Amino acid sequence: MLEIPALDIFSDEPENLTSTIQLLLLLTVLTLAPSFLILMTCFTRVIIVLSFVRTGLATQQMPPNQVLIGLALFITFFVMAPVFQDINEEALQPLFNEEVTQEEAFEAAAGPIKEFMAHHTREKDLALFMGYQGLDRPESLDDIPLTALVPAFAISELKTAFQIGFMIFVPFLIIDMVVASVLMAMGMMMLPPVMIALPFKILLFVMVDGWHLVIRSLLLSF
Repeated sequence: MLEIPALDIFSDEPENLTSTIQLLLLLTVLTLAPSFLILMTCFTRVIIVLSFVRTGLATQQMPPNQVLIGLALFITFFVMAPVFQDINEEALQPLFNEEVTQEEAFEAAAGPIKEFMAHHTREKDLALFMGYQGLDRPESLDDIPLTALVPAFAISELKTAFQIGFMIFVPFLIIDMVVASVLMAMGMMMLPPVMIALPFKILLFVMVDGWHLVIRSLLLSF
């Protein structure tokens, strides 16, 4: 039978105390894993753009949140696959084979993810956090701390996502304006324009294969 080690933070034995601390740290990392996934990968950009598409179509909860989040997750795994592979080869496998220590594995794992984030982070956003911490202009990627790179990457992704969302909204806005103008010209002021414009927006989106274009634009943006 598999024995589960006891969790005793008041143990006098150093080995038991060290294992307990490692277990607590592991549980903490697992708790924060969703935040890491959102802020250190392309998930933020993807889910915001998909939400803009649904809002532009004005289809309320269609597609449902579960569908959008699931699609965003799989697109994130697809885009981040090379980065995850590098982390596995450079950090996880050597750690599992006991070739490196945990500190060395962490430093090796930070390299690929920092390279990805730095590539998609605007210099102005990074300078904001670097200057607030009183750090000099970095000469290499190793000189950029994760505490400054992660928030800089996050706000850069937000700006990029909103730029893409604006381009998505333009054709839908034109349809709403045309439908509203026609209804006013016909004297149907009490008829909601959104109700009439919705079928036309869905028809246009389907005819141009909108989901393919949106996903293609997202992939090309990386």
